[in-house]
Amino acid sequence: MPETRLKKHYHSSVMPALQKEFGYSNVMKVPRLEKIVLNASIKEATQNVKLLETAAEELSLITGQKAQIRRARKSIANFKLREGMPIGARVTLRGARMWEFLDRLIHIALPRVRDFRGVNPKAFDGRGNYSLGVTEQIIFPEINYDRVSKVTGMNIAFVTTAENDVEGRALLRHIGVPFRQ
Repeated sequence: MPETRLKKHYHSSVMPALQKEFGYSNVMKVPRLEKIVLNASIKEATQNVKLLETAAEELSLITGQKAQIRRARKSIANFKLREGMPIGARVTLRGARMWEFLDRLIHIALPRVRDFRGVNPKAFDGRGNYSLGVTEQIIFPEINYDRVSKVTGMNIAFVTTAENDVEGRALLRHIGVPFRQ
């Protein structure tokens, strides 16, 4: 696959900017994006497995990669959940697909969110990784609104090689993630 637009931007602009900002002597110390994980869990999947299959199909459409069906690890009686029941779908993106997805997320999908003012700058985990919740899958242009049976959300986790939140936030800000002021 040819190098994507966002990856070229990372190598030409983001890496030198981060190297200068944090004073890295070695290029390999500069934080980079390792993977993006999309996770959709549907609580109604315990009664209707078809909902989970459509959610996995939609995740596959959005990412261009087949979604994994995730099963419950524990039984929880209050949720009517038994160990081994399918409850979610997950996709892990790396390489060119990751950069392509991030480009579409930043420039196409996020601006389509109603009343969008930017993403929460505080959703870091302490190790430079960032999590973002999307309430509707219909913000992605790949999803045909007429075919959607149930509007579901998803979690998007950005896993970086940054050592702390400051470096992770700087990396994502330079890449172009629109943080709220």
